[in-house]
Amino acid sequence: MGFGQPNTIGMTPSFDQNLPFRFIFIRKSNGIRPGELALPTFSDQEKSKDDHKEAFEADLEKHELPSWLSGLKPHKEHLGILQGLSCKMSENGHYSYSSVMGAFKSGRNSLSGIKRATADFELAKLSPSPFGHVELSLTGNYSSFRTGIVPGYSAPAAHQRNYCYADPQTAFDELFKSVVDPASVNSENRMLQFLESEEAYKVSAIQGYERLKLTNHISSIDAIRQRNREVAAHAELIQRHLPVLNPVHQDGGINASTPEKQEAMTDILIAALATRLTNVVTYTIDELSTPIRGLPGNESDRISIHELGHNGGYSGVPAEKIREKIRVGHIKQIAKIIEQLKQIPEGTGSMFDRTMIFYFPENGETHHSHGTEAPFIVLAGNASPINLAGRYLRLPYHATPEHKTLGNWYTTLLNAFGNPISHYGDLDLEMSRKKLTQIGPIHQLLT
Repeated sequence: MGFGQPNTIGMTPSFDQNLPFRFIFIRKSNGIRPGELALPTFSDQEKSKDDHKEAFEADLEKHELPSWLSGLKPHKEHLGILQGLSCKMSENGHYSYSSVMGAFKSGRNSLSGIKRATADFELAKLSPSPFGHVELSLTGNYSSFRTGIVPGYSAPAAHQRNYCYADPQTAFDELFKSVVDPASVNSENRMLQFLESEEAYKVSAIQGYERLKLTNHISSIDAIRQRNREVAAHAELIQRHLPVLNPVHQDGGINASTPEKQEAMTDILIAALATRLTNVVTYTIDELSTPIRGLPGNESDRISIHELGHNGGYSGVPAEKIREKIRVGHIKQIAKIIEQLKQIPEGTGSMFDRTMIFYFPENGETHHSHGTEAPFIVLAGNASPINLAGRYLRLPYHATPEHKTLGNWYTTLLNAFGNPISHYGDLDLEMSRKKLTQIGPIHQLLT
């Protein structure tokens, strides 16, 4: 059973349209083991409950964070750790493709498997902007990074796959084109070329339902041309926040280290929000095929994230330590986003006041995941209507009474920001067999 499309007609948003909310989804590979988020200063009772997956709550102010999260200590009042969500209705194992953002089985990201607009696109409808939604990715083929404009993982609608910027220089050129290359704004830019060459040739070769799906995708070309014209009107703001990229990122950045690429993508992400070109960014910071090179302490190694998942170490450093170093690098980028958005005035506060950041495993609780747990780290500004900041919240375990799924989580976000949908996403089959309630938001998170 599934719940296809949130109702976006006739709704009354619960926030000032003049000051939009922003959403940053940061997807990581290889899972987040729930124990990696356990607080080191839990009491014996709290530790026992956490180990046994029993529902409870802890006040982050009274506890220390795991060492790999120490970069978020200055922002602890905004931090929430959400444990116990399940994601069995999405793809598990090595990859989730579009499914973790849409709460459905995606059929290894086939167009037929994309059942609905993903949650990030639904939130983008509630916070309109010229780009609507921006997707970034640092993915590769184990030995090298992808470059240019490539198929993404989010979805604007059923049977439509999003595109994404795969390297910092391409993202810079395409997002800030009205400043770096004004003459190209009204021309056929690389995005249009990608859509037309990647999709149009397929339409000529197929018929029927599959042809209809791709025709719908190509119809977005006219919308992109219109968007280019809108971007030109933001030229002054873009100039003010235009990021400066290291020359190492030219020509796809084939010689850039992974930390250098992450740093540059963070600068792009912040600028895209600061220039008001978008209010929603989805960023695949790594996947199993992303090459890891230049990692502090393992600078000379070419690290495979997939190999780490099978406990393969490098240069005498065990896999567990390298996995932690990778996460530390991710958290460093999240802290940078928070700090810089806090420095940009908006209304009576800063841009971060109306921003939420989600850091989560795209494939569940471990390398070969089953979807029983999908931990989320959430950073929320002061104006957020989601009541999670300052809390370590463990929900009831999968397929037990009051358990909550990924669909419940996305329903909570959509309801909180203006979409009163009864439920987003597919249902959990095991919970359905047990006749357990699973429709609706997580009420304890709604202020």
